[in-house]
Amino acid sequence: MYDNLDKDLFEPVAIFVDEFGNLVLLQWQFIYRGTIRDFYPPVSFLPNSPNNYQIYSESIELSATERNKMLSEVGEVIEPSALSTYIDFAFLALHGERGEDGNVQGLLEWYGIPYSGSGILPSAIGMNKAIQKDWMTSRGFDGPRYARIHKNEWDKDPKAFYNRVLNAIGFPLVVKSANQGSSIGVNIVKESGFERFEKATNNSLFIQRLKKSEWQKADQVTFIRELSDIRSSLGFPLLINDAIVHHPEDALTLLHTLFEEHETITLQAIRGEVEIVVEQLITGKEFSCIVIKDEDGEVIALPPTEIAKSTNFFDYKSKYLPGLSRKITPIQLPDEQIEAIRTDCAKLFVDFGFNVYARIDGFFTNDGKIFLNDPNTTSGMMPSSFFFHQAAEIGLNPSQFLTYIIRTSIAERIETIPAMVQKTALLHNLDAQLKRNADAAQSKKRVAIIMGGYSTERHISVESGRNIYEKLASSGKYQPIPVFLTGNNDAHELYVIPINVMLKDNADDIKAKVEAYHHAPIISKIIEEASSVTEKYTFGSPIFEPHRIQYSELPGLCESVFIALHGRPGEDGQIQIELDKLGLPYNGSGYESSAMTIDKFKTNNVLRDKGFLVANGALVTKDEWFSNQELVLERAQKMIFSLIAKPSDEGCSSAVKKLKSLDAFKAYAEATFRSSDQIDQALALVLDIQEKEEFPAKDYFLIEQFIDREGANHFIEITGGLVTKYENGEVVYEVFEPSEALAEGEILSLAEKFLAGEGQNITPARFSSDKALNRYVSDEVRAVFEAVAKTLQVEGYCRIDAFVRIFDNRKVEVIIIEINSLPGMTPATCIYHQAAINGYKPFDFIDEILTFGENRLKQKQYEQNA
Repeated sequence: MYDNLDKDLFEPVAIFVDEFGNLVLLQWQFIYRGTIRDFYPPVSFLPNSPNNYQIYSESIELSATERNKMLSEVGEVIEPSALSTYIDFAFLALHGERGEDGNVQGLLEWYGIPYSGSGILPSAIGMNKAIQKDWMTSRGFDGPRYARIHKNEWDKDPKAFYNRVLNAIGFPLVVKSANQGSSIGVNIVKESGFERFEKATNNSLFIQRLKKSEWQKADQVTFIRELSDIRSSLGFPLLINDAIVHHPEDALTLLHTLFEEHETITLQAIRGEVEIVVEQLITGKEFSCIVIKDEDGEVIALPPTEIAKSTNFFDYKSKYLPGLSRKITPIQLPDEQIEAIRTDCAKLFVDFGFNVYARIDGFFTNDGKIFLNDPNTTSGMMPSSFFFHQAAEIGLNPSQFLTYIIRTSIAERIETIPAMVQKTALLHNLDAQLKRNADAAQSKKRVAIIMGGYSTERHISVESGRNIYEKLASSGKYQPIPVFLTGNNDAHELYVIPINVMLKDNADDIKAKVEAYHHAPIISKIIEEASSVTEKYTFGSPIFEPHRIQYSELPGLCESVFIALHGRPGEDGQIQIELDKLGLPYNGSGYESSAMTIDKFKTNNVLRDKGFLVANGALVTKDEWFSNQELVLERAQKMIFSLIAKPSDEGCSSAVKKLKSLDAFKAYAEATFRSSDQIDQALALVLDIQEKEEFPAKDYFLIEQFIDREGANHFIEITGGLVTKYENGEVVYEVFEPSEALAEGEILSLAEKFLAGEGQNITPARFSSDKALNRYVSDEVRAVFEAVAKTLQVEGYCRIDAFVRIFDNRKVEVIIIEINSLPGMTPATCIYHQAAINGYKPFDFIDEILTFGENRLKQKQYEQNA
């Protein structure tokens, strides 16, 4: 939201609310960290943790004064009474307790600040699943059989409640926390049995019974790490047999001690749940529907989206991490049944007294009933969320939809809260500025954003492309045009795509859409219903159908190109050749440098010859493997295991595996050189290839010696970015402070690198606790990165991955892993964290990259004319 707000209309102000309700005017740099734990608590307040546990601030016991001091490291602590001196309007991105339940809405009303979404009462109703159930039943909505129970009732006689559920509801069933969001505290019980039901109920109450035998068999360090994840477990602080434990390390120690005397230990979240809802498991199509009000107060249900899950239920990760579920809009039903869903969702919106917008979830059952089960007054607003996904179906991009929500929310507050009448001038000023923006829209610079591709990196490419689109769309300078690339190495296919297609789940869904586009009649009807919204906020006529173009048509479409492709095609220089022919400026390096850095083996050889440290490696080819396998295995044996195996021309951690034995090496070769699309299950098991993990078939792969500490005092993995500029006709390099990459496993996964909420990056990297030594090492590392970039003639920007060894005598070794000439630009990628230290917000960084491309073209033209 912070980046998608229209910069011509709004000045975003980030206010961070901690677990204890403190308000902090957050330093904008921290907005771009992947998780809260990447910046708060600050590194200087982190207690020693031998097992490198990530913690939230609640795990540190501090006085109020000390906590304020800690908060002041990430921003300025402000009192609620001072809010109106910083903001005119509050856009609520708070979920769950205090954010969705009416608490913050009441606070803002007290201080006369208009806010987004629903008011106090509908927010409180929308948060409590138990009250919702009773209310919906009383209003005549269909629903499954259900029961409510308070924690104290459960504690008194759990078997009595189990018998009640068995008789009144039956199995299979769902147990839900009554006051949680984001599918947290939801448990499915498929078969009857008290122990199964007891475990599910305790999970929904955030209670866990841990047996000594389970503890002894577990990877105990990993168990505690998972326990600290609030998305899927109890979090900290927690009660362990009635003792309050704040830090994961303390929990590890206490559990060891307690299991010397106890066979079972009870773990319980401090801020758990007081009530649960048990309901019959519903079978059918699951959907989610965004409902909005137009400026005349008419309620419009947007096209409901069907959720095709890859897990048992639509859990936290399935909701917010791209690719773990599919969203099909509109739901695959006849038009009259879609209309029935929309009618029920709109009725519930009105009956619950919701304002501005809401997200209403439900099921279309196998016997044709509509069960609405979870209205939300604050929708998730990640790039993959329904909120933006469905707005795109009526032609609104994310920036435009947020503008609509703000304008409608101000009007709603003025209409429903007498004291807010004084905000009428704010509304009139916004309307006047909207009119001026509409008149100026045609003067923006057009940028085609090419995303997609056909390699294993295509999904991350789409994530990057969407993020670039959204950053440019909310600026006052650029008009982005999404272009999807598919095809193969012999022939690229380019399609200009509408927003709703760009926001499909992944590259494969987009490809299916552009190759067989179908516009459902129900969508046309909804577009017409919402035409007053679309016409005011899109500043023109949005396109609703993809159309194919040739490279030669790009100059008529745009003035510049942003290549958001990773690996092949994109980083191999082929697209750059086409754009050079057309005289179009673009981001990143030119053909020669791109063609070099795409090949990891060739790049390493060049760097080694120039005196840089790189991993010792060798190529294994398909021809060699099948003609002389014994020789290949003999050569592999001479390298000391463990080895790293990876494609030589892919990125994004695709098919990167640590091989600890010759058998694993054989399995990797057989998987890479397979003749079919599918990987043999036995090979997948040996290589730990997860479900949905892509493992490309190739004609060759790269093996490298695993890089380890080798006697260094300190040894870390880092990733660092840079950007280039022109000064007096010469290219100069601005190298950012690198990030320290922390992996859950032995190798950084794709999700840890690019998806928000997965993995952790510490920026800047912690080379040493001694400030002077830390500065010295950072300077040394960045000097090596600059020299590498110059050697490979990298331009525009890039990301360099490396290992760093630091020895006693201030000796620093930087071992280069790879260079990415078109690094990932997803919202969570740490190159934004690094750029932020140098004062670049993401848009500023992207603008700098585009500007360099334009200046490079001007420089070439100048040199040619000279």
